[in-house]
Amino acid sequence: MVNDSKLAFIGAGKMVSAMVSSLLRLGSFKPEDLICCSANDGTSERLSKATGILRANSIPELLAFEPDVLTLGCKPQQLAEIASVFSDKKVESIVLSIMAGITLGRLSDSFPDAQNVIRSMPNTPGQIGEGITGFVFLNSPNQLEYQIVTNILSSLGESFELNSEEDIDRITAISGSGPAYLFEFTCALECAAKEIGLPEKLANKFALQTITGASKLLANTDLHPEELRSQVTSPNGTTQAALESLEKNNLRKIVLDAVEAAKARSIELSNA
Repeated sequence: MVNDSKLAFIGAGKMVSAMVSSLLRLGSFKPEDLICCSANDGTSERLSKATGILRANSIPELLAFEPDVLTLGCKPQQLAEIASVFSDKKVESIVLSIMAGITLGRLSDSFPDAQNVIRSMPNTPGQIGEGITGFVFLNSPNQLEYQIVTNILSSLGESFELNSEEDIDRITAISGSGPAYLFEFTCALECAAKEIGLPEKLANKFALQTITGASKLLANTDLHPEELRSQVTSPNGTTQAALESLEKNNLRKIVLDAVEAAKARSIELSNA
């Protein structure tokens, strides 16, 4: 079902490109109802050519499109520059931010006339429609606001409204940074494979397929990860020996420390 709404995107990087491509593929919007604008890096031109959506050469040109939703997909450090361009213009659309570390307060100050403001945190698997996004509204949304925002964010995968803005910092440390933890573990597994004598090509292949295969198994079962772990672990077998080593080195504490560090940094960036 095609929406009657018009969407504008500031920024045309990987996450915005994934969002645009998914919305068009799902038939939620027509190309002529979407417009993008970015810095002089060629990304908006490439996105426009690849998808058929409109492209603005400047923010004033973008605003002339009169979008119902203005999505901020640029770098967080660009907000001040963007806000200064908007300062003498009345932006009354819904403002949806997918920028890390920018609080609702800062967004509201930058867009005081916005219909509503939403802060969200997607993650990189959204590029293939397998992401998870948490979001929070500045003001209680009406039915139309909620529907259009969830429609946009769900194009990246699953989306969930959070209880408070503080939860954004918490999910940033889990889902926002989490893919990097998995990628790092995959690198560690590959390095270990090479250390015990596997050729580089086999080390890469077996480490990568082990991680992706296990992830697909996890996604396609109702079993808790601990139950799946138990299924692999025979008494006094090889897996038990490995798990005992992980437990001895306190893997869960290592992960907790990493998550707490990410959360603390998210709060620090939000307060900057």
